[in-house]
Amino acid sequence: METDHQRYYKALIDSLGVVDTIRFIQYFSPGQGDYTKERHQWQDKTPLEEILLSMKQHRDSGVNQYDEIIE
Repeated sequence: METDHQRYYKALIDSLGVVDTIRFIQYFSPGQGDYTKERHQWQDKTPLEEILLSMKQHRDSGVNQYDEIIE
């Protein structure tokens, strides 16, 4: 007998295909660790000017992390 999880995966595969199902699961998996705590540890060690410069460089690079999802 098919479990709920198996039915959910089958519905995703039927709708998205295998590759896009894997991509979907990777994007929406909860991950590990404490993101907020780790982010604050990183930010506390990094000068604000460096963070702002990094943000500006990323914006100016034209890279959009969602392009692959949208296509």
